[in-house]
Amino acid sequence: MLATSCSVGPDYATPAAKVAGQWTATPALTNRPPSTADIYWWRNLEDPVLNDLIDAAHRSNPALQIAGVRILEARARLNKSIGNLFPQQQGVSGQVGYARLNDGLTSMIPGVNPDYVSAQVLFGATWEVDFWGKYRRGIESDRASYLGSIAAYDDALVTLIADVASTYVNLRTVEERLRVARRNLATQQESLRIATAQFNGGATSERDVEQAKAQLAQTKSQIPRLEQTLTQTKNGLAVLLGDTPDAVDQRLAGPSRIPVAPRSVVAGIPRDLLRRRPDVRAAGLAAASKSALIGVARAQMYPAFSLSGEFGVSGNNQAGNSLGSMFSWESRALNAGAGLVFPVFNYGRLINQVRVQDAQFQEAVLNYQNTVLVAQQEVENGLAAFADQQRAAELLETAAAAARRSTELALIQYTGGQTDYTTVLTAEQGQLAVEDSLASTQGNVVLAIITVYRALGGGWELRATHDVISEEVKAEMSRRMDWGRLLEPAGHLPPSPARSNATEPKGGP
Repeated sequence: MLATSCSVGPDYATPAAKVAGQWTATPALTNRPPSTADIYWWRNLEDPVLNDLIDAAHRSNPALQIAGVRILEARARLNKSIGNLFPQQQGVSGQVGYARLNDGLTSMIPGVNPDYVSAQVLFGATWEVDFWGKYRRGIESDRASYLGSIAAYDDALVTLIADVASTYVNLRTVEERLRVARRNLATQQESLRIATAQFNGGATSERDVEQAKAQLAQTKSQIPRLEQTLTQTKNGLAVLLGDTPDAVDQRLAGPSRIPVAPRSVVAGIPRDLLRRRPDVRAAGLAAASKSALIGVARAQMYPAFSLSGEFGVSGNNQAGNSLGSMFSWESRALNAGAGLVFPVFNYGRLINQVRVQDAQFQEAVLNYQNTVLVAQQEVENGLAAFADQQRAAELLETAAAAARRSTELALIQYTGGQTDYTTVLTAEQGQLAVEDSLASTQGNVVLAIITVYRALGGGWELRATHDVISEEVKAEMSRRMDWGRLLEPAGHLPPSPARSNATEPKGGP
């Protein structure tokens, strides 16, 4: 039976997906394959504070720890499925019985003890032979789910790295906008001083003073809103770090500046997404798991062959026997048998369960194909945004320099009586707007490159530097349960991140 057994159901193959040959050409694009420096892309921003924040989030973020524990759960479920290849039911049973025999019967048969006592101890096992591959397909499904949990962790790590970087850049951008507002506030205070002196000297009307006060108050009103945004951003960063808000300020010590993005992005080719994007790998593994479950459901339609047996000892107190001799070889007992179960009259339940699994597999295939398309869309959108923000930042730098010079000239002309205060007011409003827009755009350039690398699936290789489960969580789990070797990295992770979609880890069931 074992020699002729088979696995019913389809053998999984990666679904075909539409993948472009090249990315849409942009000035910010480099098609060479990514190097180690590109994998750890945030280091190219050359900000030590950001590097430390990402490292802290990797070690302590609660959501990432949840994804790590799910890997452990999936590995334990896979080990459970592997155990189905062995006898599914096994155990030791024992019983002791007592009966008072009829006095008439015992008087007719010499040597019969009226107090009949019997006992037996048996080891029994039942094994359903995996003739149609039901259990092997179940292992195949759980192995794909296990590897999918690793891909889900990698996807969570990619998202976490990008979220920390984006939050940090937003924080530094708000700080820069605050500096812009305060610099312009100082300029406007000087304008108010000049307008007041002109009014006191009778060179101008009170309107100039009131206009200067109004502009100054309007600029001051922006500062509390920016400070509120800064506080909220720090609070969001604290959640990502798995820390309290009061600890964030200590981590942010150092130069306060918006990181400078590289001039170009190393994007490789679109087909690299099938390997680099963890969510694409996870979608493919989900389809593989559903494919194997078709075989599990189909195997339920065929006969099930099983072997059963019991071996042990038994004894009684009759005919010169004693219970004390039941553990001798002469008291051995053996039962063996084979069984066949053929499902009939199931009223379409089994075939419709196969149809259910096939429909779920088709859904998973379509989801994989859609995930590939969405991944390409996200990269293309990110590349376009990066190029556009770069161009906008260059133009705004020119505009900001011109606006500052315009304000200087307007003040000089106003002091000399060559123009009215409206010219100064217009120049100051323009300078504040352009400089604030420049600060925001400089942050957007970095946010755009973060979006690109998030879309490219960069950063999940950081998993190789730490286990997916923290030592604190391991200690807590080991106090509740004997996890054996599963809590060791070799027990729940493949040997190398680069092989996470194809390699079986060490560690038995």
